[in-house]
Amino acid sequence: MIGRRSLLLGVGATLAVPHRLGAHVPAPGELDLILNGAWRQGGYALGRTEPRALIFVDGEALSTASADGRFVVGFDRDAPAGVEIAVRSGARSGDRTTRRVLDIAPHVFPSTRVDGLPPATVEPSDPALLTRIQQELALKTEAFASDADTDDFRDGFIWPLEAFRISSEWGAQRVLNGTPARPHYGIDLAAPAGTVIRAPADGRVIFVRPDMHFEGGLTLIDHGQGLISAYLHQSQQDVAPGQTVRRGDPLGRVGMTGRATGPHLCWRLKWRDRNLDPSLLVGVHAP
Repeated sequence: MIGRRSLLLGVGATLAVPHRLGAHVPAPGELDLILNGAWRQGGYALGRTEPRALIFVDGEALSTASADGRFVVGFDRDAPAGVEIAVRSGARSGDRTTRRVLDIAPHVFPSTRVDGLPPATVEPSDPALLTRIQQELALKTEAFASDADTDDFRDGFIWPLEAFRISSEWGAQRVLNGTPARPHYGIDLAAPAGTVIRAPADGRVIFVRPDMHFEGGLTLIDHGQGLISAYLHQSQQDVAPGQTVRRGDPLGRVGMTGRATGPHLCWRLKWRDRNLDPSLLVGVHAP
């Protein structure tokens, strides 16, 4: 079992070395822009610019900086080699714009095999179950569309468990009961059943369900600007929708509910439909 401190020191896990673009003297018509983060597939950029500036990713307006000028942008598992981030002020500030193109490093994702899963959790066919799965998908889609006007991600994350073993890396290509499946968009942290799960960062609880078909006990937290973290397979949940949590607050307990063969926490992170590796945010602060 690996302690959280050991992982932060580089034992038992490989964490991305944060990139940083420091402050610069803006050219006429530009805004100040500072960026850091993990610029790789599954990574992210944390930024600081003019308060309430509009944030564009590859030309699409996707977010707005906080009242302190902080923002987050996520890079999906299959992100392209280059991503343009642009910040634009409002008309009252002269409609100034700054653009930066980030080189996104490719990442080689492993392939993992999981056997012994109930067939209904791999290839469900019962009509009633398929209806339930679609209903649960609609609930999750609505929750992941949450967009709190906060920047609770600004101080970075801690690990949600004090001690654990990484039993499946984030982004692994899955083979379930011998059948190729979609990539695994979570990092699996194996720990004894009943281990306390703690909030890795401040946020607002937006979803709590104990009996999802695939996820079992599922909790979602909105950390601001569309950055949503997820906690799967819980045996107990100690928070309620609408509740504000602070870093380190208990969320629930490790279990093996839903599609699981042993007790573990599947920890996930999304930003505006992009799947991110939450472990890359551990110990990183916004500029």
